[in-house]
Amino acid sequence: MAEKKPQTFANHTRYDLLFHFFALPVFILLPFVAAVHFIRHPGLHSGFLFVVAMAATIAVLKIRLYTLKVQDRVIRLEERQRLTTLLPEPLRSRIPELSEALRFASDAELSTLVGRALSEKLSRADIKKAIQTWRPDYWRV
Repeated sequence: MAEKKPQTFANHTRYDLLFHFFALPVFILLPFVAAVHFIRHPGLHSGFLFVVAMAATIAVLKIRLYTLKVQDRVIRLEERQRLTTLLPEPLRSRIPELSEALRFASDAELSTLVGRALSEKLSRADIKKAIQTWRPDYWRV
């Protein structure tokens, strides 16, 4: 089995080739193609084709967003459990204020980074940039 490339701030974004570079462009273009067809050939059939194209595009986008929201909720739950285990008592009460970006921080640097994130009100991107030892998340899509 091939060794996975170490994850960093620069390369942690992932793309699903079939979704991002095939299905998504097709479904985004579909309503435009249907609108052109409706303009060139007005009628009940081409009008209905446009409505179906819009519905299909909206469905694909909403399905993707719902999936990402569920994934975010699972990640948030996992991280709350991890933070409860690793953080000292004074910081545990502030767990709800923390960003999911901390999931990439190693266990060793987590407490320090949490303190810094809370005191400096770091953004997600700033938290990710501040991580010294990256804890990869290869499961996220």
